[in-house]
Amino acid sequence: MTLSHGPLGQPVSYASQYDPSLLFPIARAHNRAALALDRGPLPFHGVDIWNAYELSWLDAKGKPRVAMATFSVPADSPNIIESKSFKLYLNSYNQTRLVNSAALRGRLERDLSAAAGAPVGLNFILPQRFGELRMAEPEGIYIDKLDVEIDTYEPDAGLLRTRPGDPVEETLASRLLKSNCPVTGQPDWATLQIRYRGAPIDRESLLRYVVSFRQHAEFHEHCVERIYTDVMQTCRPEKLTVYARYTRRGGLDINPWRSNFEAAPPPEVRTVRQ
Repeated sequence: MTLSHGPLGQPVSYASQYDPSLLFPIARAHNRAALALDRGPLPFHGVDIWNAYELSWLDAKGKPRVAMATFSVPADSPNIIESKSFKLYLNSYNQTRLVNSAALRGRLERDLSAAAGAPVGLNFILPQRFGELRMAEPEGIYIDKLDVEIDTYEPDAGLLRTRPGDPVEETLASRLLKSNCPVTGQPDWATLQIRYRGAPIDRESLLRYVVSFRQHAEFHEHCVERIYTDVMQTCRPEKLTVYARYTRRGGLDINPWRSNFEAAPPPEVRTVRQ
């Protein structure tokens, strides 16, 4: 299916009864072909971490229940799930009676895995665990205070460069990543973390590159894979991880993580802006 057939940017009626047909998958293949990632095995592994803050349903007696959930969509799944369709799908539970939370979990895992084309992980968070949740900022050296002049607002890998010197292992971060929804034009804001080992990346050049996404229209997952590809091809690090924590919209945030050496993303912790 193409985006013109999806719910994003279209007037919709919010279903209040369970409807898995609302989920709208989008193939990863087109974007990856544009990045030459379709010519062999993926150069990274990873996951797209979705946090749902507005999850509610009715119990068997008709009483509303609430919860939160974290969904993990593997990066090697054939599809991403369009975010507005995800929101509409979750809202379709609002007036749906279920015998218990296990029934909800089963439906969520089944439907989202079918849409993604691969098993989707689920961490179900009931209210008694809300007090355990905390906020923190991604670790790293933040480059946002560098005094640089910037005039490029579309992605340009040519902005990136390395500095002479021995290989380093460091983590750089920025809160200045912004891109736009490719359908509605709405802004998407994120904190970006880049962890690598290799020739020192020039920090001013990296800041210019991060800001160059400011007028760019692309889905969250695609932006992170573009950043990973550009840094790998231009700076040629031995090891590389790219992680973005996007602010939420409509009760959902999306946090793509890609790496060629780390086994798993950092612990799932919400940032202040999320």
